[in-house]
Amino acid sequence: MSGEAKSARTQVKRKPSRGVYDQEQIHAILDEALTSTVGFVENDQPFAVPTVHGRLGESLYFHGSPANRTLNTLASGSPCCITAALVDGIVLGRTAKKHSLNYRAVMVLGVAREVTDKDEKIAGLVAIIEHMIPGRIKDVGPPDENELASTLLISMNIAEASAKVRTGDPTDPPSSLELPVWAGQLPLRVASDVPIPDPALDRETTTPDYLLDWSRPERR
Repeated sequence: MSGEAKSARTQVKRKPSRGVYDQEQIHAILDEALTSTVGFVENDQPFAVPTVHGRLGESLYFHGSPANRTLNTLASGSPCCITAALVDGIVLGRTAKKHSLNYRAVMVLGVAREVTDKDEKIAGLVAIIEHMIPGRIKDVGPPDENELASTLLISMNIAEASAKVRTGDPTDPPSSLELPVWAGQLPLRVASDVPIPDPALDRETTTPDYLLDWSRPERR
């Protein structure tokens, strides 16, 4: 993807002013979102499955068991849709109709493939771990041969994509501005609590700094 990933299928039609097609902003939303949803059709039935992704350049990666129905359907070359969303705040209007959310959402369309090259498979799996917990791979190391053999990795190119973004205050009409009701924004953010060690963990093992300092990427 160079510059923009806009296409006739990904062009935002409802409130087009909120449409974003810039490569950097699409990447930023995908990198900040912890989870995504994969939609596909199998035997004329639609499915949408939540998952965890990782990104390397223009490629998204998803992993799971070789027996996973979703991943096997994607590996067969089924067209699919990947979405990810971030909620930045609740928008409270002066009337029920004018309540909304400030959000950033991405949709990617394409055809997925199974990753069979060993080096790419390792890199893709590492990207998924680092997407969740940056710095973690230094402790656990890359996947070994047994882990590679027991894991199915799927990749999809971010070539056809768009984002939709809402920011700002409620859009109350002038006729509602005098109502004696609080209106405005309630900002939201993802934050971590105190890490809880596994009861079987050796007491000499300290909590790593990357957990104590964990946070999602800053908004770009």
